[in-house]
Order: sequence, then structure tokens, then C-alpha cells
Amino acid sequence: MPLVNVMVNGRAYTIACDEGEDEHLKELAAHVDAKVKELAGSVGQVGDQKMILMAALLITDELFEARGRLETHERRSGELANTHADLANRVGEVERRATRAIEETDRRAGQSLDDAAKRLERIVAELNAA
Repeated sequence: MPLVNVMVNGRAYTIACDEGEDEHLKELAAHVDAKVKELAGSVGQVGDQKMILMAALLITDELFEARGRLETHERRSGELANTHADLANRVGEVERRATRAIEETDRRAGQSLDDAAKRLERIVAELNAA
């Protein structure tokens, strides 16, 4: 298990981590250090433990806000998926109705052509008989 040296608020800390997690741990420590420096700029040095606790609370608050936004996005995504499914069903129904209407129109047009052809045959027959 590798040991990683990180700096937070000007102090070195040695932390154990899983194999291959060294760089990630350093990134996390750099984020904590940046938050501590941000706090130190606004409240001054109040001791390492308190400063790190305050940074942890701020980072946790950011995490909770991000989780809340994620939940909102997931809920909205679910609503959009439901809306999409509803619209797909509606489009399918409109397509089925349109297909039936086209088929009915085609049937009627065919019947009209048949009727017109029969009338034309009668007229031609009448003309030939005359």
C-alpha cells in the first residue's frame, strides 16, 4: 500500500492509499488545501484542526448541493423520458390513423375509378350501338 505525502495549510501529511490512487489522492489534497487557503484568507489562521474541519464542512456543503442538483436533473430526465415516450405513442397513433386514412382514400379512389370505367364502358357501348 503506497504512502503519499501531501501538503495542506503548509503542513505535510503522509497518507496511505490503494495502488494506483496516488495522483488522485494528491488532487483531492490540493482541493482541500485550496479550500483551506480560501478560508484562511477570510477568517485568518484559527488552528489546523479547526481550519481543516471548516474546509471539510464547506466541501461537504458543495457535495450536498451537487447531489441536490444531480437529483433534480435525474428527476427532470425521468420526466423528459416519460414525455418522450408519451409523444412517441402519440406519433405512433397519428401514423396509424394516417395509414388508415390513406388506405381508405385509396380504396375510395379505386372504387371511383372502377365506377368511372363502368360508366365510360356504357357510354362507349351506347355510342357504338347508335
